[in-house]
Amino acid sequence: MADPKFKIRKSSNGEYYFNLYAGNGQVIATGETYTSKQSCKDGIESVKTNAPIADIEDLT
Repeated sequence: MADPKFKIRKSSNGEYYFNLYAGNGQVIATGETYTSKQSCKDGIESVKTNAPIADIEDLT
């Protein structure tokens, strides 16, 4: 099984977004769209920083 990874993509409107892929190749998260590639990279860094400490809020 491969390591998880972020992939940056460009949408049809020219904005950037990322997908987070699990080791099995499945998309497990998608970021919002960003007007610059650097902002997209900053979004990835935010996920890396905040996800390990995020609480789970079950609204069901």
